[in-house]
Amino acid sequence: MRGLAGKVAVVTGAAGGIGAATAHRLASEGAHVVAVDLDEERVRKVAESLPTEGLGVAADVSAEEGVDAYLRAAADRFGRVDLHHLNAGIPGSFAALPELTAAEFDRVMAVNVRGVFLGVRGAFRRYAAQGTAGNIVITGSIGSLRGSADLLAYQTSKHAVVGILKGAAMYGGPLGVRVNAVAPGIVPTDLFAATPDVTGGKDDMSVRASSTPLRRAGTGDDVAGVVAFLLSDDAAYMTGELVSVDGGASIVSTVRPSGGAGAWDFAAYDESLYGRPTS
Repeated sequence: MRGLAGKVAVVTGAAGGIGAATAHRLASEGAHVVAVDLDEERVRKVAESLPTEGLGVAADVSAEEGVDAYLRAAADRFGRVDLHHLNAGIPGSFAALPELTAAEFDRVMAVNVRGVFLGVRGAFRRYAAQGTAGNIVITGSIGSLRGSADLLAYQTSKHAVVGILKGAAMYGGPLGVRVNAVAPGIVPTDLFAATPDVTGGKDDMSVRASSTPLRRAGTGDDVAGVVAFLLSDDAAYMTGELVSVDGGASIVSTVRPSGGAGAWDFAAYDESLYGRPTS
């Protein structure tokens, strides 16, 4: 892809999943990658495995000090930062709405929204200090576009980052800074590894993904390819876009037979969620 070779890219949430896949994809295109994650050991292993020069940085993206630290480390090693993939996020609790605590809601918002805000702000500050332009990609979600009765904090956070996306794209356009986002669908990663037995968690991902037009779950590499494209000069006339990478899940009309109408046992699900039949 045009315009990636020799560039310096920051990727947050890079210890595994989509972040690690993006780090490897950008490096395969010739970019140098600063991989950022709370998990210091894993993110350094990712950085060491890259085919170009990489740097692993342990940082909390929800803290101003953490964002300042990874940007300073990137500038110290490479002299600049050109590209940002703001990918770090957490799923939060699967608790039903009445049981969801304010503390858990705040925890998800801190990482998924405050972390993206701080990352976008840090990117613009870095570009201003360098006197350069650059490109930013945010990881949204199919949860940015759709709703469900669980993962309320996560869905709220992923809707919120669309607001950051659009405002940042408007601000950045005249400065030559493009800001886009990806909206992954079902991509089994470590993000949901701690939820193997929860309905809607890790173990039933492949079953749910079989209802998409492509009839399969996505991979980190599937998403990383789109991120690399949006960061490259091949997407030079794209900004403010939220690009779905979900096997077609977001186009499905669930009230038509081809979309699974009547194929799901909602009575059993409703009873498990609400503790009683709803009709």
